[in-house]
Amino acid sequence: MSDTPAESAEHPESPGFDEMTRDIAEVPAVEVIVTVAVNLMSAAAVKLGLTEEGDKYKDLDEARKLVHALAGLLDASATEISSFHAAPLRDGLKSLQLAFREASLVPDDPGQGPGEKYTGPIYG
Repeated sequence: MSDTPAESAEHPESPGFDEMTRDIAEVPAVEVIVTVAVNLMSAAAVKLGLTEEGDKYKDLDEARKLVHALAGLLDASATEISSFHAAPLRDGLKSLQLAFREASLVPDDPGQGPGEKYTGPIYG
């Protein structure tokens, strides 16, 4: 991913690696964690068919992976982010877990749904 002068001239809008490194170095860890969590939530909502397009992008297998990853991230970072950040993320996770349970033709047993390994059983 080298950024030669010729590449910079061709793509002046694309930042170089050094510039991206400096930018990411200035971002607090909490902000990175929250941003990743929001991206996982958004992707899971799309895969659950919760967007305007509905079933067009619905894929419960993909949604399961995203919700599980989100739950793991929130569990692992619980002591690193304040409840100010964590509470709405946990609420969003629970909503996605309930939406997954409702969308599943064959529901998982309580405690076996996506992310429930980290959050405990979700009943819907």
